[in-house]
Amino acid sequence: MDPNDGFRELGRQECLRLMAQVPVGRILFTRRALPAVRPVTFGLAADGSVLLRTSVTSELVSAIAGAVVAFEADAFDARTRAGWSVVITGTATLVTDPAEHTRLLREGPPSWVPAPDEVFVRVAPELVTGRELAGGRTLHGVELTS
Repeated sequence: MDPNDGFRELGRQECLRLMAQVPVGRILFTRRALPAVRPVTFGLAADGSVLLRTSVTSELVSAIAGAVVAFEADAFDARTRAGWSVVITGTATLVTDPAEHTRLLREGPPSWVPAPDEVFVRVAPELVTGRELAGGRTLHGVELTS
């Protein structure tokens, strides 16, 4: 990474701390052999797994269950040109343990559109990467301003 490009690589714990601060992210998966992206509400488990809540009959569940996916969340301020982006890559699995499912119904992430047959999908944090852009950076000695 070029130290002059204004970005700073984030460590795993810092990535998870930042990701826990935002309620919405994007799940990236394959749909009919093409890349697809969906905005979703989410939560983080203690081990860094991403938890999604959706309908058991949703197209999303059938597309991602058992597949390797990426999950991205970020926060940016256009005025200050500062922000961060974190990506978790891992295998998506349905939460099938009845006790855990019951607990997640009470404590898990909210659903945008509650459904009668909700399920939880867990994305294991096999790879966690992130970058931060500090505000007021310069490019070739020239301050970037809005």
